Amino acid sequence: MAYQGYEAVVTYDEDAELFHGEVMNLRDVITFQGRSVAELKKAFAESVTDYLAFCQARGEEPEKPYSGQFVVRVEPALHKSVVTAAKRAGLSLNKWVAATLERASG
Repeated sequence: MAYQGYEAVVTYDEDAELFHGEVMNLRDVITFQGRSVAELKKAFAESVTDYLAFCQARGEEPEKPYSGQFVVRVEPALHKSVVTAAKRAGLSLNKWVAATLERASG
C-alpha cells in the first residue's frame, strides 16, 4: 500500500479477523488497522496524515522513507577495486555506484 510517498506492509491476524499495517523504512513508527480493505485504506491515510500533522505541530520535519543515502560496508579490497573502476570511468565514486546500481536493478 502507498499513500503520499509512504509505503506500508500489511499482515492479517486470522484469529482477530483484523488487518495490521505498518509504514516501512522509517525509524518513526506509523501503524494502522482495519477489518476490511476499505477500512484499512482509510486508517492508513489517517495515520500518515496524523503523523504529518504531529510533526508539523512539533516543528519537526517528517521522516521520509528514502533519503537517497545509504551506507554500504565492504572489504577494503573491494573498496579499492570500485574506487579504481570509478576513476577509470572518469566518475566520482558516488556516481559510479549509482550508475552501477541503476543498471543492476533494471
